[in-house]
Amino acid sequence: MSVSEIEFLKAQLATARSEMKNLRQQISNLQHMHTKELQSALKVLDGYRCQGCRKDQQNEDKTNVTNEVTANQEESCSFKPIGIIRTVFNEKRAVPRQASLASALLSRIDISPTVFNNPSHSLEGLESFSHIWIIYHFHRNPNHLKAKVAPPRLGGERVGVFSTRSPHRPCPIGLSLVQLDRIEDSKVYFLGTDMVDGTPVLDIKPYIPQYDVPVNMTEIEFYNSREAPDGEETSLLDSNPSGSSSQPSSTVAVPNWVLNSAVLDVVFNTNAELQMQELGIEKTSIIDVLKADPRSVYLRTKYGSQFYTFRLGEHTVTCKFDDQNSTVTVLQVRDVVIFQENTDNGLKE
Repeated sequence: MSVSEIEFLKAQLATARSEMKNLRQQISNLQHMHTKELQSALKVLDGYRCQGCRKDQQNEDKTNVTNEVTANQEESCSFKPIGIIRTVFNEKRAVPRQASLASALLSRIDISPTVFNNPSHSLEGLESFSHIWIIYHFHRNPNHLKAKVAPPRLGGERVGVFSTRSPHRPCPIGLSLVQLDRIEDSKVYFLGTDMVDGTPVLDIKPYIPQYDVPVNMTEIEFYNSREAPDGEETSLLDSNPSGSSSQPSSTVAVPNWVLNSAVLDVVFNTNAELQMQELGIEKTSIIDVLKADPRSVYLRTKYGSQFYTFRLGEHTVTCKFDDQNSTVTVLQVRDVVIFQENTDNGLKE
């Protein structure tokens, strides 16, 4: 066997070892996701009661003191959704954390015909506004009773849930500001998506700058209750931090960690470029999802650079993160049916 053949075999062996390492990482990721889904299912089962148990519970409730029953009624409320949101995200994986991070993604709200006799009448006049608030229910999230959460930008550090926009909240209600695209009959099309497909809508409100923007946007002060990184100790304004003025400040303030969002460079290899041309997919939607790094803190810190797969409508996107260089490379974009067939046959994706 010649030296060149030996070197070739060594290179093949190194490639095989690298692929095995990547597969192990993907298996670990899937195990983690499976564990989380299993825990969620166990919580649902734990709260399940048959009809007989429910009747027994109702009889027990009737024996409670009247003021306790009244207090419980005052503490609970229920709402009937006015419609459903339709997006390209069939699952929670890779859904943007804010609507503004995916401003090119077109989604829609289907107003339910059971809410109004003429649902299109409820939307008259809304077309005069450029942006709208959407209030919706995080229906895929289990009840969250933890007082602290770990925002992605804090790298695993925990803060109070009410100081974040985490979707895991004691009352799973979401609020998104989106750009209105058009209205057709009882359907509202909008740009900017951070919801999973099938999300129930509770309300729609027009965005009015005079009321929704507290101050001129040039008057925003950034501060940090923790030690600020170098170069971030000062605010964008030449404000007086000592508060010597007797007048109340109208400056809007947000902590520095809110700004700590690294924007990744998104590149496409030749294979992905060709596949996107064949499928007629625009790059913008994929770039919007990946540039803000959709991975959880757990995946990013435990596994570092890794392969990542997510669904975008009827397509599956596979990419590779390079945390050292702050880049993510899109490796392939496949039709969901083809991707599933290859996965079932044990082919390498």
